[in-house]
Amino acid sequence: MQSSDTIKLLIAEDEAKLRSVVSRELARRGYQVTVAEDGTQAVASLEKQDFDVLLLDVRMPGLDGLEVLARARDLQPPPEVVMLTGNATVDIAVDAMKLGACDFVTKPCPLEALDQILRKAAGQRSLRKENAAMKRRLDRASPSGFIARSESMRRVEALIARVAPSDGTVLIVGESGTGKEVAAHAIHAASPRGKAPFVDINCGAIAESLLESELFGHEKGAFTGADNARPGLFEMANGGTLFLDEIGEIPVGLQVKLLRVLETKTFYRVGGRRRTEIDVRVIAATNRDLSVEIEKGRFRNDLYFRINALEVALPALRDRPEDVSVLASHFASPATIAPDALTLLAGYRWPGNVRELKNVIERARLIGQGDTIVVADLPDDLRGRPVPPGVTEAGGSATASAVVPVPAPAGAVGLKELEKQQILAILEQVRWHRGRAAELLGISPKTLYRKLRSYGISE
Repeated sequence: MQSSDTIKLLIAEDEAKLRSVVSRELARRGYQVTVAEDGTQAVASLEKQDFDVLLLDVRMPGLDGLEVLARARDLQPPPEVVMLTGNATVDIAVDAMKLGACDFVTKPCPLEALDQILRKAAGQRSLRKENAAMKRRLDRASPSGFIARSESMRRVEALIARVAPSDGTVLIVGESGTGKEVAAHAIHAASPRGKAPFVDINCGAIAESLLESELFGHEKGAFTGADNARPGLFEMANGGTLFLDEIGEIPVGLQVKLLRVLETKTFYRVGGRRRTEIDVRVIAATNRDLSVEIEKGRFRNDLYFRINALEVALPALRDRPEDVSVLASHFASPATIAPDALTLLAGYRWPGNVRELKNVIERARLIGQGDTIVVADLPDDLRGRPVPPGVTEAGGSATASAVVPVPAPAGAVGLKELEKQQILAILEQVRWHRGRAAELLGISPKTLYRKLRSYGISE
């Protein structure tokens, strides 16, 4: 607990005699005392100096105690507030405690009791400041949120730490499921905007006709069904960060408007005539090769250079196999994974990357019979590979290597047919959840829908 000789106390009391007696006696006990005759003086003192405790009268001319309390709670860090009240206003003091005051005392209050209450309040503030400092240290110790031990991911974490303090636009590239959203959150959290809003949107999951309204908002009557005006995501993210996931899915016509927003920091709502100014950092992500998209006329070259001021590339999980076991163990906790099952997991190529690994482990935990995930709990597409020597379906040891047979096509097939078989197999695996299937396949939901239509499949 904080000692009284370091407690900085502000007394806001309009009764001169009481104010004089209390301030004099507490100063004798080692408090550093400042006095205010009314609420206006109290607010002025709070704005000039950091106080540990505010002893605040409820009834004062000008600004009353509740108004001063509201101002005090907005300070960073705020002082602890002890309300000082007469018997007739105890209910108001209780209401003040609901608004953030830590305690209240009634007039007249024995000096010993008041001293103990103020010391307790100062101790609470000291503890709160220590907890905040500890949280900042923990945030610095784990800035990215990634769970990895590979050198390639260490380089990614170092790059995130370098780009985060900047206010420049960041492009995160990598296959589907590699952790692009985790990287975006890490950049935002480590930036000066970390306490401001983080707003995200998957551009490939919104119909083209609705995407503009989602981003920029619309005015009432802008289109059929627009019964009320609504702000868009740029306005919601004002002061913070907007994460545009799968930016390569944005239609070319809308790319022009997005480029203008990035250049001017202003836009118009759909159907609106009033220019809206915003202060937003944009982080974009894509699993596409945007240079190829530019060559094919599907992505604007000028927008690419605008969003690619800083680039963070995330490696595929198959390129950092040493991370598979640590990720799998993390996803499995508090369950454990048998060594033979870990061996199979580490040998798989993970086309869906970390997202697929997480789904596999979650499924294994649901169907498993105990606290340990064994080979038999893993999906068929993992167990349908040659099992390394010493691995058994139950997760134990075997005297010889075993092979779980994989059905082969009855004859040679073309690449399109193989692609169709793979897509249908993934859809069966995820029970025809098309969004999840698209993630595992590394394509957008719209691309998956087009392929299914080409196969003549609508349901």
